[in-house]
This record gives sequence, C-alpha cells and structure tokens, in this order.
Amino acid sequence: MQMKWNVMALAIAAATSSSLTLASAQSESKGFIEDSSLNVHSRLLYMNRDFRNGAGNTNAITGKTNGYREETGLGVRAFYESGFTQGTVGFGVDAHALSAIKLDSGKGRYGTGQFGQTDDGSADDTQTRGGAVLKARVSNTTLKYGNQLVETPVFSTDDARLLPEVATGTFLVSEEIDGLSLNAGRFTALSSMTATGRDTINGKGAAGLTSANIFGADYRFTEDFSAGLHASDVEDHFKKTYLNLNYTLPLGDERSLNLDFNAYRSKDDGRKLSGDLDNKIWSLAAAYNMGAHTFTLAHQRASGDTGYTYGIDGGGTVWLANSVQYSDFIGKDERSWQVRYDLDMASYGVPGLSFMSRYITGDNIDTGASRDAKEHEFNFESKYVVQEGVAKDLSLRLRSALYRASSAYDDDVNEVRLIVEYPLSIL
Repeated sequence: MQMKWNVMALAIAAATSSSLTLASAQSESKGFIEDSSLNVHSRLLYMNRDFRNGAGNTNAITGKTNGYREETGLGVRAFYESGFTQGTVGFGVDAHALSAIKLDSGKGRYGTGQFGQTDDGSADDTQTRGGAVLKARVSNTTLKYGNQLVETPVFSTDDARLLPEVATGTFLVSEEIDGLSLNAGRFTALSSMTATGRDTINGKGAAGLTSANIFGADYRFTEDFSAGLHASDVEDHFKKTYLNLNYTLPLGDERSLNLDFNAYRSKDDGRKLSGDLDNKIWSLAAAYNMGAHTFTLAHQRASGDTGYTYGIDGGGTVWLANSVQYSDFIGKDERSWQVRYDLDMASYGVPGLSFMSRYITGDNIDTGASRDAKEHEFNFESKYVVQEGVAKDLSLRLRSALYRASSAYDDDVNEVRLIVEYPLSIL
C-alpha cells in the first residue's frame, strides 16, 4: 500500500505549497449556512425485460419462472450540502435521504432491480435510507468521511435504477495544481440500489466488501488533451489498474474529432471472493462531431484467463466504450465493435430534444463450452428536457435495447425503459 500513502502525501504537500497555481476555494468560503444547498431529485422508472426464450426470470423465493419482468417505481432523493466554516481549515456536513415507492410490480414480474424483495417473493412497497458525511477542507483539498456517492474508474457507485448505491468510507480529493486532480480513499461498506442497510452488496462476511483502497490522478495537459491513472486494492477480491487518454482535435466550423482510450488490468487477490480473475481489457472510441451530428466508432478487446469483473467495487465500475444499456461486452477473450449516431435537435429549432442509436457486436467469447460465442445489441434512445416554464429541467427519456447472444453465453432479451426525472433546487 506504499503507493496509496505516496498519493495522499502528495495531495497534502500540494495543499501546503507556497506556489499554488489556483485560487484557494477555502479562502473564498462564505460560511457553513451561507454556502449551503438543498436539492430534491425525483425519478419515475418503468422497466420491462422480455426474455425471448422464456427462461430468464425465476423468482428466487417462489421458484416460479416467467418470461418477463415488468415494474414501475418512483425514487425521491434529497441532498443537503453545507458550506464550509471560515478559516484556514473549514468544516461542514452533508446529508441525504433516499426513498423508493413501488407503483406496479408482482411476484411473477419481479426482478428489474428497482425494489428489495419480501419473504413471500414480492417487491417491497417502500424503502427508505439516509446517511451523512463529515467534511473538512484546506485550500483546494477536501476530505470526506461517511456515506457518499463515489465516481472514479476503479470505484464507482451505480445509479441505474430508482436509488443509487452508497459507499461508506473516507475520500480525499486535492486540486491544488491547475489541471491536476488527485484522489485517495478507503471504503469499508457498500449498499445496493435496493436495500436499506449500509453494507448490503452480497452481505458482509460472505463475498461482500471488506475494504477497498483507491487512489488516482487526472491531469489536463492542454484544453484538448487529458490523461488519468487510477488503481484499487479490494481486499480478498482483486486489484485493478486503470488508464485513460482523451484527445479532441478541433477541425473548425463546428467540427471536431474526439479519441477516448480506456484500459483495465485486473488480478484476483487474497481469498478470491469474486472468483478467479486475470484480465486485460481496453477500448478505443473515435467520435466525429459535425454540428448537430455525432458519429462514433469504437472497438473493445479483452484478453487473459477470465473476463472482466466488477460490482463489489461499485456497479458503475466499468468505464469502457462498449458498456451499454444491457451488456458490457466483457467476456473472456471477447472482441467487440460499436457504431453510434447522436442527433441534437437544438440546431433544428427544438432545444432539449435529442436522439441516439447504436449497434454493438461481440465475438470470440470463450465460455468453456464454446470458444466463439457471440452477442449483439441494438440501442435506441429519445430524450427531451423542458427548457423553460414551471416544468423547466423536467426530462423524459425512452430507452430500448434488443439483445441477442449464443445460447451458451446468455439469454435473448428485449428491454424498454421509460424514465421521467425532475430536479428541484430548494436552497
């Protein structure tokens, strides 16, 4: 863990350096109350998964099998963030309350990942949980401890359903040098998107999270070129290293070419509670933007003795180009390609309206029984964000996925999601 302490020492040294290149955020603090904010976010989610072979949805409690899952729920989350007290060291508190309400479900349709499950196999009617964070800031370096959302390439809490995962631990972020962001953290618990406890990812003491130490650095060399290097050590599960390179080539006349490279190196650790893991995986995406239109081509490739594994380190820890609506295309030895088209209707007089379509195909998957399994996925998305008036920022999004795979690899699925979100700033 020497690297962990080196990163933390570098962050602290940067915070006390006399040659800082950024203005101090702490010196501009207005106070604990004066800089506070309260935001409420509501999300309505309808989700349907139709398993084309009829064998994809078995209720773990009732044992009954159905060919589809269909549920609707409402998630409401409130986030309070205090400002920092004034002085060389500022202190503050953040708090959140999360609630999910079942609007429609059933024992035969349960399983979209929106709700917890009762003893009789049905979905929970309501779920509520809360948490808080204590925080301190020196200059542009902030230390937080408590229940928090985390977004790094090697530890990222998922927010794909009604409520987000929440991690418990310590997280340090330092931005003392212009263009450089350093982070280091240690997390000892992770709650799922459907449970009220603070440590509910697989259950502590089984294959659950014991501790995850993370550290990383992101640096913007120029306005158009940035790079990131991150690493993690999830005790008794695995160790990971992640690299990102991102470059945008301006071409003039509202045109540009963006190249985004992402790569993971993963290796099992200790008791191997997540199973054997020995994987390298990378993706390269090229996106050509021309005004309202963006055309993307991406390639992703895995190698090693296993496919890529994530989840105990957060359900969002898969920062790869071909991680899409249903599949991540991360099988053993898998090679996948993506073509994508985005259209922003603002250029055509309809601001807030956008469309996206993409196709991903993967092959060469080694399942043991087959060394050339395949998978394919089509995604279509339409989104509209209200631009003004009483409902300003209300968004409506329709997403669909058609997924097909070799029978030795996965089930065929058709999926539809309707998402309505409304953010409200109270303070």
